[in-house]
Amino acid sequence: MTKVETRLPAPTVPRRFPLRQKYLPVTATAVLISLMYGLGVINYPGFSDTQIVLNIFIDNAFLLVVAVGMTFVILTGGIDLSVGAVVALTTMVVALLLENGWPAAVVLPVALLMGATIGLGMGLMIHYFEVQPFIATLAGMFLARGLCYAISTTSIGIDDPFWVRVANAQLWVGGWFITISVLVALVVVLIAAYVLAYTTFGRDVYAVGGNPQSAMLMGLRVGRTRIAVYTISGLCSGLGGVLLSFYMLSGYGLHASGMELDAIAAVVIGGTLLTGGSGYLLGTVLGVLVLGLIQTIITFQGDLSSWWTKIFIGLFLFVFIVLQRAVTRRRR
Repeated sequence: MTKVETRLPAPTVPRRFPLRQKYLPVTATAVLISLMYGLGVINYPGFSDTQIVLNIFIDNAFLLVVAVGMTFVILTGGIDLSVGAVVALTTMVVALLLENGWPAAVVLPVALLMGATIGLGMGLMIHYFEVQPFIATLAGMFLARGLCYAISTTSIGIDDPFWVRVANAQLWVGGWFITISVLVALVVVLIAAYVLAYTTFGRDVYAVGGNPQSAMLMGLRVGRTRIAVYTISGLCSGLGGVLLSFYMLSGYGLHASGMELDAIAAVVIGGTLLTGGSGYLLGTVLGVLVLGLIQTIITFQGDLSSWWTKIFIGLFLFVFIVLQRAVTRRRR
C-alpha cells in the first residue's frame, strides 16, 4: 500500500501594503515640505530663521481653521464651495456690528452662530432634499457673497479697541512670537483631531465617506453625520472670518476670494481622498504649510509674480491626485 503524501499549504505572508499606503499621501506631503524648506534654506539667506515658519502660521491661521472644516466635509465624500464667501460675510457682519457699537462679547458668538447656521442649512438641503453638495454649497456661496454686497459695496474698517488689541497682540516664546489667531487655530486643530480619532462621531465620518450604503446598513446615522459636518464647516468658516477680521481689521465683500479653492487644495495636498473615507488633520496642517511655503519662497525670490503661487499649487494638486488614484487602485 503506497503512502500518500499530503502537502500543507504554504503559510501566507500578510500583505503590508495597505498599512503603508494608508500613510503614503501624508508622508509624501511631509517629504515635499522638507524639500521645499531645504531649497529655501540653500537659496535664500535668512530663510532658516524659525520666525519664517511661524510667520506662515500667522499669515494662514484663518485658512487653517477653514481647512479643518473642509476636511470633515471631504472625509464624508462631500465638498463645500461656500467657505470663502461665508468668511467674507463674517468679516462684513463683524465690521458692521462693531461700527454700530455692539460689544465684542456679543459680536463673536453672533458671527460663529451665523456661520454654523449657513452650514446647517446647506446640510439639511443636501440630506433631506438630496441635492448634490456641489450645487447646494454653490448656492450658499452665491447667497453669502450677495449678502456681503447687500451690506456694503465698500470696505468697512474696524477700530474697536478690543479687536485692535487682539489683532496686534503678540505671544512671545523665546526670541520668536505668534499671534492669538495662531493659538486659536492650533486649538481648533487639536480638538478636531481628537474628535476624528477618538469619538464615535469621528468614526461615523470615516464610515460615511468610505461607503455610505454600508454605513447605513450598519445602523450608523448617515444623515445626521452629513448635516453635522456641513455645520462644522460653516462654524469653522465663521471662526475663520473672525480671525481674518483680526488680520485685516476690516470687512469687505472681496475678502477670501478663492479661499474655498485654497482650502480644498490644502486638504487634498495633505492626503485626504476626494472620494472620502481616508485622511488626517495632520495632513491638512501640512497642506496649509505647503501653500504658505510656496508664497514665502516666491516672496524671497522677489522677481516672480504672485500668480506663480497658483501655478505651483495646480502642479502639486495634479501630482497628489495622481498619487491618490495610484494608492486607491493598489488597495483594490
